[in-house]
Amino acid sequence: MQIEFKATKRDAQGTGASRRLRRAGQLPGIIYGGAGEVSLITMDHNELYHLLRKEAFHASVLSIEVEGAKESVVLRDTQWHPFKQQVLHIDFQRVAADQKMHLKVPLHFVGDDVSPAVKLGGCMISHTINEIDVQCLPKDLPEFISVDLSALEAGQSVHVSQIKLPAGVELVMHGEGDPVVATALLVKGAATEGEGEAA
Repeated sequence: MQIEFKATKRDAQGTGASRRLRRAGQLPGIIYGGAGEVSLITMDHNELYHLLRKEAFHASVLSIEVEGAKESVVLRDTQWHPFKQQVLHIDFQRVAADQKMHLKVPLHFVGDDVSPAVKLGGCMISHTINEIDVQCLPKDLPEFISVDLSALEAGQSVHVSQIKLPAGVELVMHGEGDPVVATALLVKGAATEGEGEAA
């Protein structure tokens, strides 16, 4: 289900204008990219604050209604107040149905509690990466990607290349190598009594 919210256009620019909007419970933002020009918008701060707490808001194509016209966008940048629970500014980028987009998608780890590493090896699973960069058409964008750890053995790691990607989704790699996503680390003092008997 697509997340939808409303915005209104704003004309006033500058720090003073933005401060006045924030005092009135509004959140200034922009929409850029695509065929349209940069649109200055304002939204309800509390509504967006709660939406930003949802993981899906950060890795989904969103529907923003600006004065009756709906646009498909993705979240690109959020500026927060240094110490208050307040969003200062938010940037969205337009997406076109026929153009591939590039976005970070969260990883959901499943099966680690039933893996041999945890059940038999006395290991703890360490998640070293919690999101990956992908490229796909807006219709193929997953809200998250599952990483199955149920077969992980003690001392083993899962690498980015081993993640099963949904159809139409490509991995965007940065630099060389194949980064580790999760590792089974032996917890000190967790060696089992039966270890010496197997030899």
